Amino acid sequence: MARDLFAGIPVTDYASALPWYERLFGGPPAFFPNDIEAVWELADNRYVYIIQDPERAGNALLMSFVDDLDERVAEIARRGIEAAGRETYDGGVTKVTYRDAEGNEISFGGGRD
Repeated sequence: MARDLFAGIPVTDYASALPWYERLFGGPPAFFPNDIEAVWELADNRYVYIIQDPERAGNALLMSFVDDLDERVAEIARRGIEAAGRETYDGGVTKVTYRDAEGNEISFGGGRD
């Protein structure tokens, strides 16, 4: 079983993408490896990062399951970001999707364990 995770989201313009991701994740990055990359720690040893990589930008698909989905969605909305979609699947699992300006999809899921 994997114990650590680094998931990357390529963006065209790091400087303009950074504020949106700070609002989405609820704060500043945990660290900056260099001047075109920012890293957030979503849970112990589970990281998401943005990196300036114009050739790959707009193609990321990332989903993180959380215990507090409705609360997380409400907090993100208070920070000025509305979900692009919400789906509930058989069995009660819900997926809420956000899209950055380039079309990268970042989703949060929750529901049945």
